[in-house]
Amino acid sequence: MSHQLTRLLSIMARLRDPSQGCEWDLAQDFASIAPYTIEEAYEVADAIARNDMDDLRGELGDLLLQVVFHARMAEEAGHFAFEDVARAISDKMEARHPHIFGQAGGTMTPARWEDIKASERRQSGSQSAMDGVALALPALLRAEKLQKRAARDGFDWPDVAGPASKLREEMAELAEAAPAKREEEAGDLLFAAVNLVRAYGISPEDALRAANAKFERRYRAMEKQAGGSIAGLALEAQEELWQAVKAAED
Repeated sequence: MSHQLTRLLSIMARLRDPSQGCEWDLAQDFASIAPYTIEEAYEVADAIARNDMDDLRGELGDLLLQVVFHARMAEEAGHFAFEDVARAISDKMEARHPHIFGQAGGTMTPARWEDIKASERRQSGSQSAMDGVALALPALLRAEKLQKRAARDGFDWPDVAGPASKLREEMAELAEAAPAKREEEAGDLLFAAVNLVRAYGISPEDALRAANAKFERRYRAMEKQAGGSIAGLALEAQEELWQAVKAAED
């Protein structure tokens, strides 16, 4: 184990020391730390998106700290330690790459990869194709993963016409829904939209992230043209600014 990793593990052990540790760190548990773990993963992705390698180095350290924190709490409770975490992922990576670490040879294909993962799920006691799709995933990403799991069993539209028709159907149902049913119908609409985007071979998460960035960029440009804020403008004037910003990008 490297000196710096040993140092980090020692720091966490000191912070969690019952008699001389940090009060805040001692007060935490798995549930209270989980939101920070998710946040740090997103900050890693953000640094990558900005191609900021200095920031990425720091954010990866923050994410590693989360792993160390969880492992330390698990060790204190007698469940497992950091070494067990490292061993488990090492074993998994070797098992998932038999063409590299085993005697199987050949190349890794998507079908072979799915067979290996399906075998892992069976060995872990999985009883449904839906098992293992984490509940904590962002809803958009989880919808895509659930649909892909169903598609592996053949439960999928053969082309884009099916999901496109379903999306139109869900739009009509939302428009006609009673107030008590609107949230459910809105969810069905979003789920159908994910299915349609996926049918075009596009990642819904990536597509929406790009759309968010585009909207934010254009809105900031509108604000700049308006002298700092568009809040006092009539809707027609706001629309004119929006169209001007779009035209400038084109």
